[in-house]
Amino acid sequence: MGHILLTINPLNDIGNPLTLTSTKEIIPSFPIQKVVQEALRQQGDTGYPQAIILSGCSGSGKTYTSMLVLKQLFELAGGGMETDAFKHLTASVTVIRSLGTARTASNRESSRIGHFIEVQVTDGTVYRTKVHCYFLDQTRVVRTRPDESNYHIFYQMLAGLTAEEREKLHLGDHSVETLRYLKSFPRLQEDAEDAKRFFDWKAALGVLGIPYLDVVRVLAAVILLGNVQFVESSSCLDVDVEGEKELQAAASLLGVSEAALRQGLTTRTHNARNQLVRSRHDCEEGEQSQEIMLHVWNAQLGFSGFARIKLSQHASTVGTAGSRASKSMTALNNAVRHATDGFIGILDMFGFEDVKPSHLEHLCINLCAETMQHFYNTHIFKACIESCRDEGIHCDWEVDYVDNVPCIDLISSLRTGLLSMLDVECSVRGTVESYTQKVRTQHKQNPRLLETKSSDLRSFAIQHYTSKVQYDATDFLDTNRDVVADDLVAVFHKHRCSFGFASHLFSSELKILGAGGMEPSPRGISFRISPTSHSELLNGDEPVSTLTQDFHTRLDNLLRTLVHAKPHFIRCIKINNNEQPDLFDRHTVSKQLRAFQVLETVNLMAYGYPHRMRFKAFNARYRSLALFHQLSRTDDRAIEDCQVILECFENSIDGCTRERLGHISISWAVGKRHIFLSEGARQQLEALRTITQNRAATLIQSTWRGWRCRRRWPIVRQGYHMRFQQMPPPVPPPNAVASNAAQ
Repeated sequence: MGHILLTINPLNDIGNPLTLTSTKEIIPSFPIQKVVQEALRQQGDTGYPQAIILSGCSGSGKTYTSMLVLKQLFELAGGGMETDAFKHLTASVTVIRSLGTARTASNRESSRIGHFIEVQVTDGTVYRTKVHCYFLDQTRVVRTRPDESNYHIFYQMLAGLTAEEREKLHLGDHSVETLRYLKSFPRLQEDAEDAKRFFDWKAALGVLGIPYLDVVRVLAAVILLGNVQFVESSSCLDVDVEGEKELQAAASLLGVSEAALRQGLTTRTHNARNQLVRSRHDCEEGEQSQEIMLHVWNAQLGFSGFARIKLSQHASTVGTAGSRASKSMTALNNAVRHATDGFIGILDMFGFEDVKPSHLEHLCINLCAETMQHFYNTHIFKACIESCRDEGIHCDWEVDYVDNVPCIDLISSLRTGLLSMLDVECSVRGTVESYTQKVRTQHKQNPRLLETKSSDLRSFAIQHYTSKVQYDATDFLDTNRDVVADDLVAVFHKHRCSFGFASHLFSSELKILGAGGMEPSPRGISFRISPTSHSELLNGDEPVSTLTQDFHTRLDNLLRTLVHAKPHFIRCIKINNNEQPDLFDRHTVSKQLRAFQVLETVNLMAYGYPHRMRFKAFNARYRSLALFHQLSRTDDRAIEDCQVILECFENSIDGCTRERLGHISISWAVGKRHIFLSEGARQQLEALRTITQNRAATLIQSTWRGWRCRRRWPIVRQGYHMRFQQMPPPVPPPNAVASNAAQ
C-alpha cells in the first residue's frame, strides 16, 4: 500500500521464531529491505529519527517480522551478523524472549513483553542499541488458563538442567506433571527442543554478564513455592503448610531460614496510630501472600534482567566493556553520544487480544493497541486532511476513516476514564461492585461501553476498533494496587538472607525500611510489586503510583518519542485463528483488514495526496529531472524550481504509462509550504529519478573510460611499436630453405 507494508503470517514452523538466531538462514523479502533502506536514507539525509512501527493482533507475526527488520538493518548499516554489537543484541533478545514468552489461546509463541529497540545510527553506521521493555502479564506465573501455559523458561529449565544442577536446585524428583504452576498445560515442545533453547538462553546470560546460577535459583524457588499450600490449623490461631519439603527447598534456594519465610508469608504488620500490630493470616490470606511474593520475584527478576541488558548494551557500544578508558577517550565517547540524536527505532508492542474473560492486563494491552491504531490514523488520514485544508488544496476524493478516539477517551480520559476511576477507587479503598456501578453511571450514554449478557455486576464490555471485548473486573483493584507488604521484603535483608542476589533485588525497598538508621524490620508499609521510578510513599505507608498509572506514563513517553520521529508502518495479518499453516481463512483476514482500515488506506494512496514535501526538500531530491540551466537553485525561487521540475515530469509521462496506471492518480498540487503528491505520482517520480541517475552514471562512466583510454593510447601504441621492433626476423620454414638451395 504505497509506503505502508502489509505482511501475512503463513504460520509455518521455523523453530524458535522470536529470536534473532532463527533469522540467520532467512533471506529478507524485498519489501522489508526496502522499508529499512528508506529509513536509513531519510535518517542519513535529514538526521531525523525514524520509527518502524509493527502492529497487528496477537499471533500475526509482529515479533518475527521485527527480527527480520533488525537483521536487515544490521546487514545494511551494522557490519553484518558477525559483529559484536549484533551478537550482544542477539543475546539480549534471547534472554527477554524466554523470560516473557508463553502459549495463549490464540498464539503458541505469544510475546508477553512489548519492546522498542532504539538503534543509534551515525553516518550510516550502527553506533549503539537500546532495548526498552514493557511488561504487563505478571499474574501468569501463578494463574494460567486451562488452554494456556506458563512462561516458556520454566519448561525449558526443567528440560535443560543437568542431573547435578537439578539436585542442587531441589528439582531432582520433580517434573512438569508434579509442579502445580506448570501441570495445567502439557509441555510445549519435545524435551530436546526445550533443552536446546535453554542452552541458548544460558549462553546468552553469559554474554550479558548476568549470573546464571543466581537466576535459576530464583526460578526454581518460584515453581517450588507453587506446591506449597495453606490449610486451617487445629488450634485456629495459625495455619498449617502442606508441602513442607518444597517450603524448605525454596527457603534454602533464597538464602533464608524456613521459619523466616513462613513468618513472612503468614503474618502482616499494621500501623495503627503509630502502634505496630501484627496479625496472622488465614488460609485465603496466606495463599494471596504467597501469590504476591511470586509476583514480586517474577517482576524483580525480569526488571533486573532488563536493567542488566540495558547496561550491557550501553557498555558494548563504546569501547570494550570492563576496560579502563582514558579521560580523552571518555570525553570523545560522550561527545559522540550527544551527537547521535538520530536513531532508527523498531516498535513491537502488544497485539490486540480478546480473551474470555479479559482482565486488567488485557485492558492495558488493548489500550496500547488502540493507541497505536490512533497514531496510524493521525499520521495517515488526519494529517493528510488537515494539511490539505490548511494550505488550500482541494482533493476530489474525500478521506473517510473511523476514528477510535472515543474508545481511548473511555479508557484513559484524565478524570472520567476507566483507569482514572479505578485509581480513585483504589485510593478510597472501594470495592469492585462500587467501581463497576460508578463506571456504568458515568458512561451510561457512551456507545462504546456495552452491557454483558451475564448477570454478573462485576463485568462490562467495550467496543474496541476490532471487536467487542468483555472484561471481568473481579481482580481489577488488587491488580492495580500492585503492592507487597514489607513483611515479605524484610525477610531478604542481608542480615537474614545469605543470597546476595536476592538482597540486591530489594535494595531500594530495604533502604526505605532501614531509613534513619533503624533496623530493617516490618513497619506496616507497602511497596510496589513492579519496580518503578516512583519510590516515594504516600502518607508514609503506601506507594504513590499504581500499575495503570505507571503503564500510562510509559505509554505517553513512548508516544512523545514517536511523535518526533518519521514513522514507517508495517501491518501484520494472521491468516487463521487455529494456527494451521497455509490455511487462509477469509473471515479472519477480512476482519483484520477492516479493523486496520486497509481499503481506506488504498483509496487514499490511489486518489488522495498522502505525501507532502517541503519545497527545498523536493528540489533537493528531484532537481536532476530538469535541465541544469532551467533551475535558479535559490531559496527565494524554490516554488518556481518545483514547478519547472513538475513540468519536466509531466512531459516525461507517455501514453503507455498513463494507460498502464489506469485509474490510479498521478496528480500533484502546490500548496503554501509543501508539494502534495499522490502515491502514483511519487512512484513515477522515484522511477524517473532512478532512470535519470542511472543514465547520468552511465554517461559519466563512459566519458571517463573514453578519456582514460585516449590518454593511455599513445603509451600503449608506443609499447606495441617497441615490441614489434625488438622481434627477430621471421625464420623461413625448412621446406622453403631446401627448395632455394636446389635451385
